[in-house]
Amino acid sequence: MITAERKPMAEIKAMLAPYRKILVVGCGTCVAECASGGEKEVGLLASALRMDAQMEGRTIEVQEMTIDRQCVYEFIDKLTEVADRYDVILSLGCGAGVQAVAEVFPKMFIVPALNTTFIGETKEPGLWVENCRACGDCKLGYFAGICPVTRCAKGLFNGPCGGSKNGVCEVDPDSPCAWQLIVERLDSAGRNDLLEAIYPPADWSRQQGKGPRKIVREDQRSES
Repeated sequence: MITAERKPMAEIKAMLAPYRKILVVGCGTCVAECASGGEKEVGLLASALRMDAQMEGRTIEVQEMTIDRQCVYEFIDKLTEVADRYDVILSLGCGAGVQAVAEVFPKMFIVPALNTTFIGETKEPGLWVENCRACGDCKLGYFAGICPVTRCAKGLFNGPCGGSKNGVCEVDPDSPCAWQLIVERLDSAGRNDLLEAIYPPADWSRQQGKGPRKIVREDQRSES
């Protein structure tokens, strides 16, 4: 899932400074799961904005709304009936959600309340860990379901660097050595033969350098 963290309150206030009628919009999917943009977080931020304005003697109107997904137009449409009542939309969605809402409402000013961080896994309550870089050329099938692009600090494809100690990465003592995990898992699965192959460098053109990527599935597109 996509993870995010809330921006500092000072930055949010600065972006909202010219506006008095504010619609705070949450997203009920990824950022709700990582406790940064769901209905609860919308309520907390809206309350904080009201309290801050009251303490500073400012008059603002803050309304709250959470939709299922800010990156899907069908859900964004739920904002249509209320959006024009406000001066600005404060989005608690990921970067994709903010841009999708801005595209649907081009005359509205949309500002982000979150910093989008990474594609991650929920390891335990309150702990999210980056496991995927969305490189566009997945090799998890060769590395026992462990991504060396993301989980190896050096992004090595053909074995460990030799600097780890006791199964811990030399770059980050809080991270296990990805290659230690790969070797152990391949050994357990009886697939040590995969360690004999030489893997070429990642094709980064699949991830960057050609502008925004897109996926087109004709079988999923509605007939015109």
